[in-house]
Amino acid sequence: MTLHGNLLGPEPTLLPENDEPRAALEAGRPPADVARAHPEYSAAWATLAEEALAAGDPVAAYAYARTGYHRGLDQLRRAGWKGHGPVPWSHEPNQGFLRALAALARAAGEIGETAEHERCRQFLADSDPAAPAATGLA
Repeated sequence: MTLHGNLLGPEPTLLPENDEPRAALEAGRPPADVARAHPEYSAAWATLAEEALAAGDPVAAYAYARTGYHRGLDQLRRAGWKGHGPVPWSHEPNQGFLRALAALARAAGEIGETAEHERCRQFLADSDPAAPAATGLA
């Protein structure tokens, strides 16, 4: 008898590299400009959400984070993710999605969306147990 697949669960999903928008953010290009030029790039949306949270605007943060989250879900599905399984923080291209998910949890909590806050916190921890601490949501 031959066993196929990972007995511990699905293989980790690793998003592809996206060098151009990452380099633009790292070079100091405004995240809104990066999001406009590369709307699929979750890290730009996550940065906008984090900036809005820091500025005390949880409604804008929620909108930015939700956009980054959904763009990341689209990419995860294209990468073979089936709605569950690890999305490792250690893989840099995954971090934009995970940061958007963490920002969505924080913004949801700040606007009183308790169920959404808890769902996002759990999804983040289920994706990678290291992600909550890495995103400041531990």
